[in-house]
Amino acid sequence: MRPGTRQWEKKWLVTSVGTTSPDKEHFVATDYGKLTEQLCRFYDFAGKQVLFVGAAGRQLLDASARARKLIAIDKDAAALQALQASVAAQGMEESVEVVAADFREVTLHGDVVYFEFCFHEMDDPELALRHAKVLAPEIVVYDHSAGSEWIFYGAEEDKVGHSSAVIERFGIRRREKLLAEQRFATFEELLAKVAPQGALAIERIQRFKGMAEIVIPMRYELNLL
Repeated sequence: MRPGTRQWEKKWLVTSVGTTSPDKEHFVATDYGKLTEQLCRFYDFAGKQVLFVGAAGRQLLDASARARKLIAIDKDAAALQALQASVAAQGMEESVEVVAADFREVTLHGDVVYFEFCFHEMDDPELALRHAKVLAPEIVVYDHSAGSEWIFYGAEEDKVGHSSAVIERFGIRRREKLLAEQRFATFEELLAKVAPQGALAIERIQRFKGMAEIVIPMRYELNLL
């Protein structure tokens, strides 16, 4: 058994929007379990050291991936505090290292760099891929697809279009395109989800005002570079 394997087998969870905590219920817009299964089926993380970029959100890369070590990277230091506390509470320091930094400043190396629904948020996606290639021989990008209806309502179509074009130019070894749904019981839940994206996103979802059981298709994809 590799060092850290036993700790990694413990359940790694951080409460965030889209999860459930003992004292408060949050809506679950997407089937995160399904997304995790798709990720682990697409790429074999077992026994590898993974540079996990965008780790302060809801982690889809979980214990089922059987990674040897996870280096969790995010520039949002405040958001990483919850992850750090969870790692310490579960005694997982040997198998999970938390790094609060801009990815471009990271010099740690691994077997694979994994971007989880954050690549389209990169200031310079092309530079991010070039840097990732220096740090690891393989890159996995899990992100939204250009043309996704959900991305339109989130007012991120320009960002996703640009990052998708960068991936195409970089060279794709393998790709899997997927379809899911974002579900909201009420308009208020949808509004809470997209409000951080700004005024345009709020304006675009007004067509759903007063509606219940809202379903919006979400196209996304896995790319191995």
